[in-house]
Amino acid sequence: MLARRTKSSVCSGWQIVVLLFWSASALGAVGPDGAPGHGTNIFSPASTPAKSIVDLSAFVVVITGIIFAVVFTLLTYTLVKFRGRAMDAGREPAQVYGSTQIELAWTIIPILIVVVLFLATARVIHAIQDVPEPAGAVDVIAIGHQYWWEFRYPKLGIVTANELHIPVSDREHPTPTFLQLLSADTDHSFWVPELAGKTDLIPNHPNRMWMDPQRTGIFVGQCAQYCGIQHAKMLLRVSVDREDDFSAWVRAQQKVAVEEAGAIEGWRVFERNACMNCHAVDGTPADGRFGPDLTHLMSRATIAAGAAENTHDNLRLWIQNPSAIKPGSLMPAMKLSDADLDAIVSYMETLR
Repeated sequence: MLARRTKSSVCSGWQIVVLLFWSASALGAVGPDGAPGHGTNIFSPASTPAKSIVDLSAFVVVITGIIFAVVFTLLTYTLVKFRGRAMDAGREPAQVYGSTQIELAWTIIPILIVVVLFLATARVIHAIQDVPEPAGAVDVIAIGHQYWWEFRYPKLGIVTANELHIPVSDREHPTPTFLQLLSADTDHSFWVPELAGKTDLIPNHPNRMWMDPQRTGIFVGQCAQYCGIQHAKMLLRVSVDREDDFSAWVRAQQKVAVEEAGAIEGWRVFERNACMNCHAVDGTPADGRFGPDLTHLMSRATIAAGAAENTHDNLRLWIQNPSAIKPGSLMPAMKLSDADLDAIVSYMETLR
């Protein structure tokens, strides 16, 4: 009976482990709406900091796995070897006292294990945090807001939101990206699992991190520190581009907004309803800083910090009633008429 229970417990334990790993991997292939998309896959590192963290995690899992196996084996052996028998008549087994060897072993071995894990962790932290910034690195200032991300490229004169574009970094032409992390309100945490570990954004306490992605693609992350009611929908996308694609994106982002004749009425609605007090549109009087920069809004794949795809219908709904997409959003519902709403959406769609 005991053997069957032990076997059942082992099988159940392995099933739980496999289920957890499968769930974490599957998360990388499912979007926020349940449709296939980009996800946060911690088992697929694409840059040096993320790879270092995965390697350290594997090392810790191996060490703790060995400890588990040893303890489980000894426990199973003890339960089987010294199980109660009818001939014992309820007597206690022989007691062992004062074994210096055993006491030294269970004191020294745990200390050595903790020291090894501490040194391995300290080595990885030093290797990630104390890397000097090379001359050719891309500088980005990431500012956390409730509930969206602002990205500034001081050397390039670019301001954008929620979708970070950085160049791929290969061994022949290393181009790491260094981020200065700031907060405009409360605590946030910048986390893109495939590119780097979590780093907090704390008011009045600048932090820094870096990444050197070695493959192109879209990498999804999110705020990993509870920051308010819409914390779960404070998402971000990192687009790792080839060098020529990144250069083309930079040139496009450095252009001012182009005024189209058919969107003049939409601009007037934008101006009349005080949208310009919160949002900036380069090349116009709009210079607000409370909300995302809209100069190249339509170049982004998502709106509302990744909560919805950037489509005509979603954009219209977002302007009409932000809470329908993101309950608790700090963007007010402007209560526009249908004509004004259509006009302002048409204007927004010219901001490419």
